[in-house]
Amino acid sequence: MPEIHQTPLPGVGVRFDFLCRSGPRVGVIARTSGRRELLVYDERDPDAVASRVDLSAEEALALAEALGAEGVAGQLDRLSSLIAGLAVDWLPLPRDVPVRTIGQLELRRRTGVSVVAILRDGEAQPAPGPEDELRPGDTVVMVGTAEGLRAAAELLGI
Repeated sequence: MPEIHQTPLPGVGVRFDFLCRSGPRVGVIARTSGRRELLVYDERDPDAVASRVDLSAEEALALAEALGAEGVAGQLDRLSSLIAGLAVDWLPLPRDVPVRTIGQLELRRRTGVSVVAILRDGEAQPAPGPEDELRPGDTVVMVGTAEGLRAAAELLGI
């Protein structure tokens, strides 16, 4: 069985990774919001991600069950719940989400979450204001509690 390395990501969650016998290194970022990122690292550059799949909490559990590892999914959930307080998440917006401003969504009032940046077309817009739009394909960087991040994701249709 390969050795799984755990790296705490303060305010974000935990990264787990291991080297596959066939060559590539595989990782999972378990975010405090419940979302997971499945990573396959580039074999030529072990620090570069060759492929990434965003998974909702439900999709991550379904994948774990399909792989026959219910215990791993439970362990990831327990480790995520150990990180209390401030949480950070990057939420990719679906391609069919309507264009709305941060102010129209009232994210802070409704969820307690603050939008700290918008990533669009390879560019970062830090500290956006209520007049800034969230568009399909954007990645929204948010800070709040894990519960607030889940509520924000639901509000955004993720």
